[in-house]
Amino acid sequence: MTDAAILAEHGPRRRSPVPLAALVLILVTVLGVVAVFRYVAAERARDMQDWQVRMGIVADSRFAAVNDWLERRFGVLTDLAQNASLQLYLTQIELAGGIENADGEMAEAGYLRNLLVATADSGGFTAPVHGPKINANVARIGVAGIALLDMRGRIMVATPAMPPVSDRLVGLIRTNPGRRFVDDLRPGPDGAPVMTFAVPIYAVQSADAASDQVGVVVGMTLAKDLYPRLVQPGATAASAEAVLLRAAGASIDYLSPLADGTAPFTRSLALDTPGLAAAFAIATPGGFALARDYANTEVLVTARRFETVPWTLMYKVATDEALADTDARLGRMLTVLLLLVAAVSAGLFAAWRHGTSQRARNAAAEARRMAQRYHEQRDLLRLVADSQPGAMAIVDRDGRYLWANRRIWDPAGLDEDGIVGKTLAAIVGPVPAKALVKAVREALDDDRVITRTHVEERGGESRTYMSQFIPLPATPETPARVLIASEDVTELLAERAKRERIMHQLVSTLVGVVDRRDPYSANHSAWVARLARAIAEELDLPPRETEAVEVAGRLMNLGKILVPEEILTKAGALDDDEIALVRGSLHAGVDLLDGVEFDGPVVETLRELYARDHAGADGDDDAILLTTRIISVANTLVALVSPRAYRKGLSVDEALDTLLSRMGGGANRRAVLALANYLDNRGGRDALAALVAAAE
Repeated sequence: MTDAAILAEHGPRRRSPVPLAALVLILVTVLGVVAVFRYVAAERARDMQDWQVRMGIVADSRFAAVNDWLERRFGVLTDLAQNASLQLYLTQIELAGGIENADGEMAEAGYLRNLLVATADSGGFTAPVHGPKINANVARIGVAGIALLDMRGRIMVATPAMPPVSDRLVGLIRTNPGRRFVDDLRPGPDGAPVMTFAVPIYAVQSADAASDQVGVVVGMTLAKDLYPRLVQPGATAASAEAVLLRAAGASIDYLSPLADGTAPFTRSLALDTPGLAAAFAIATPGGFALARDYANTEVLVTARRFETVPWTLMYKVATDEALADTDARLGRMLTVLLLLVAAVSAGLFAAWRHGTSQRARNAAAEARRMAQRYHEQRDLLRLVADSQPGAMAIVDRDGRYLWANRRIWDPAGLDEDGIVGKTLAAIVGPVPAKALVKAVREALDDDRVITRTHVEERGGESRTYMSQFIPLPATPETPARVLIASEDVTELLAERAKRERIMHQLVSTLVGVVDRRDPYSANHSAWVARLARAIAEELDLPPRETEAVEVAGRLMNLGKILVPEEILTKAGALDDDEIALVRGSLHAGVDLLDGVEFDGPVVETLRELYARDHAGADGDDDAILLTTRIISVANTLVALVSPRAYRKGLSVDEALDTLLSRMGGGANRRAVLALANYLDNRGGRDALAALVAAAE
């Protein structure tokens, strides 16, 4: 039989569909398994990203706390370096060619030593001394203190037990002219961490250029209160740890105590250690990675680098703890999804065989249920951020919320997702928002942490908040943004205002006692205070000095409470003994105020006022406080226009002409001209006329 006959009898052979169906089933199964692994990997990456955000917030918070510790100590020394008496003291030594050429101990040395001791006590530059406490000529070792150094590195004035100046510190002074710097953390005599801060001192009335530097104020302090700032309040991860690192050539030094009990400075690892978390932190500040810590434990790590000191802050959490729930959940999910793939494959096979897809629909329902469980567990992790003590938010350059904790979105009647995309103006109001957005842009443009205060209306009352604006680096997924950490300081400011009111009430009471005993000079100190404040405001003095001028003017006659009333009301000129008694009482009045802690140089001004010959020694002499010269001018004018038992008062024009004639001699030129401008152009003449009329 020919082939044609065979084909004609039986027709062409049909291929079996079984191999093709099996191939499709295998392909669907493989694709399903690949999709499951990709999905699990994507979910793990999403959880890792959540941890990156959470750890970044904590790292930024601890970075800000440590940076605040550094800036506070620099701030204490900067205030000292700007003290006029301190600048004058070192300027005189520089002009004399060194301390060896100065004529004995200058008068300011005792005052400055007391100032350094008080500043060291309040600014954290004190520590117990070491060594035997015996009655012998044995020096006890100090590890903290404040000292004034000339440009050759020699100590001019220092607090007791101030450590000696090392050659290394002298070298730093010479290589850092005109700049503040630190001599980095190092172990002290007893192993405790010691750190040295230095701020340049410039000559009086200089341009603050390096060539004008006349010395350095150096502060040595124990860093005993630095390490607690590495601990995050409310942290829930037992393995979480913030560590300070410092690159030292080919090694990395661990500057802070470690969780395994290792003391500071006692651990150092090679910079090229494979997979070392500390090496990643130093090389990639702001990054996020999986690495291994000093105990060879796998950790999640992120870092922040300091500008002022050569440190890096590393924040890490063990992956076993951080991702334990995630891995367990994803493992279960992987198992379930693989089973779902198998079920779907079986369903397809059953559908091919039996024409039904019921089992596939059941598998899809199970997948949706598992996805819902995953989202619920992820939301629980995000609640950790809401345990922070203050309001926290991340905003973009235009003031739109990218994230916020409960303290922000809950009072606004929103939820965590609802706050995203909202503007600051919509939450805090347009006026505070304008200042906040300005601060956000300033922090981004300058790439530095800034602090601002603002007022918000909450529940019908005004609340004052102090906020830190911390710029966060841009990533490939997100642009540059700012972390805002706010604290309610309303009660703190109210308490400060209350203390100021009490101080003013006490001052008024003391002045009232003096005025009742001396009717001829009643309200004299009040007018001196009023004119002195007007002069200070004309000269644009800082608020602290302006307030000090007014308080000093009101208290200048306090010593008269010690003078017999018959002398105060005597109708005639006082004899020499009576004058000496009055002057002695004024000095005694200053001594009465010596223990009062005023905000400005009140006591210093009054002491200097009565220690000088006001007939010609307080004119344009820069050695005298400007506050003293202002009080002197105001007191002179009030005395000239006020009548006494033995003479009539001058007119305002006559008194002003007298002061103008004394400019450069007995009256400070700037203060007199400022007073004249106040009288002629600020309505002061009319106010002073009321004094003259009342006295007559």
